[in-house]
Amino acid sequence: MSNSQNNLRPPHKNGSFTSSLGFIIACVGSAVGLGNIWMFPYRLGQYGGAAFLIPYLFFIFLFGWVGLSAEFAIGRRVRTGTLGSYEYCFESRGKGKIGRILGWIPLLGSLGIAIGYSIILGWVIRSCAGAVTGSLMTTDAAEYFSQATGNFGSLPWHFVTVALVCIVLLTGVNKGIEKISKILMPLFFVLFLVLAVRVGFLPGAAKGYEFLFVPKWERLLQVDTWVMAMGQAFFSLSITGSGMIVYGSYLETKEDIPKASIHTAVFDTLAALLSALAIMPAVFAFGIDVTRGPSLMFLTMPDIFHRMPLGRLFAVLFFLSVAFAGITSLINMFEAVIESWQHKFKFPRKIAVLLCGGITFLVGVFLESEPAVGNWMDFISIVVVPIGAVLGAVSIYYILGFDKIKEELEQGRDKPLSKLFGPVAKFIYVPLTILIVLLGFIYKGIG
Repeated sequence: MSNSQNNLRPPHKNGSFTSSLGFIIACVGSAVGLGNIWMFPYRLGQYGGAAFLIPYLFFIFLFGWVGLSAEFAIGRRVRTGTLGSYEYCFESRGKGKIGRILGWIPLLGSLGIAIGYSIILGWVIRSCAGAVTGSLMTTDAAEYFSQATGNFGSLPWHFVTVALVCIVLLTGVNKGIEKISKILMPLFFVLFLVLAVRVGFLPGAAKGYEFLFVPKWERLLQVDTWVMAMGQAFFSLSITGSGMIVYGSYLETKEDIPKASIHTAVFDTLAALLSALAIMPAVFAFGIDVTRGPSLMFLTMPDIFHRMPLGRLFAVLFFLSVAFAGITSLINMFEAVIESWQHKFKFPRKIAVLLCGGITFLVGVFLESEPAVGNWMDFISIVVVPIGAVLGAVSIYYILGFDKIKEELEQGRDKPLSKLFGPVAKFIYVPLTILIVLLGFIYKGIG
């Protein structure tokens, strides 16, 4: 496909991002999610503090440079999302039917994660409402959490979460996804910055900074440190073989994809570090055991806010900012499914949005208890999503071929790609995606 043909490509029927900044903010919104907030701070401290950042930043750069770029590029080249992109890759070798079938795996990964994510985000919004009314501060955190996570325990908040995302998506790409991301993501950074500054003045906060940033260099000699850094980086960037493809399909040909990918990775990392600065110093200031997973957000943080001056206000800010991060991520998961259904079944956008929202909510209703949604998310995140990411990497760099995707990657750039890009993508990145799948089974999850 020549540059002139590239420039003549019509925009996607759903619209397009109006600027490179709008695209990057939307992608950052997709990448910055609950994992950045409840998992990164724990792993940063547990696996070496500042020493952990060395492998983490290495993998963030690697996966951002060649991983995100690949998904953005195939989406923009084909002007459609998951199903159409896989079909295109395999059609280049006369095997379009195989691509049509395989494309459903990463798409089901996006839908599966959305089902579980909407439940957990419902807990976040319920906690935010509890902070506003004061009920979160007057009820034991464990009791409040157990009320939300029983069977059908958070139904209204679960519904509100799905409804909010559907409302945004009904307005389209630039009026919905781009505009809401431009509002919510800056607010997320501002609110977490306020929290980070506040907890810095708590007595004993210095121990939290020590936990986070005093390097434990010996951890670099341990395999687990590199495995967890790789997993955290990979899943933090939302490389799923699906979601970022659809955002790429809404990107104009004048935009520099590798540059946008690196910018997305940088802001995602800043969000993770900011989350660590807002959470861990407070945890240590109040002498609370360092934990991981949802318990950090729903049990530990309410306990901290209960003990803090103006704790109710800061609880509202915390859960509101977490909700902003979760909503922008959920928007991307929904959009991957919606666009593919529009492409495959010729559904009007409104029907595709409501169908996706309806399925997400109805399936999720029966998974609302903490053990059920936990098992569901483990299966999707350990099995389905990593396999989808491998399929994406292999389809783009081997089935379609680097020479063809290179044309798209150089579209909108002032200079050619680095000569290292192709070898790194084919011989380092793709094997690492396969390794991530295997390690996920061995460790029972690394992301």
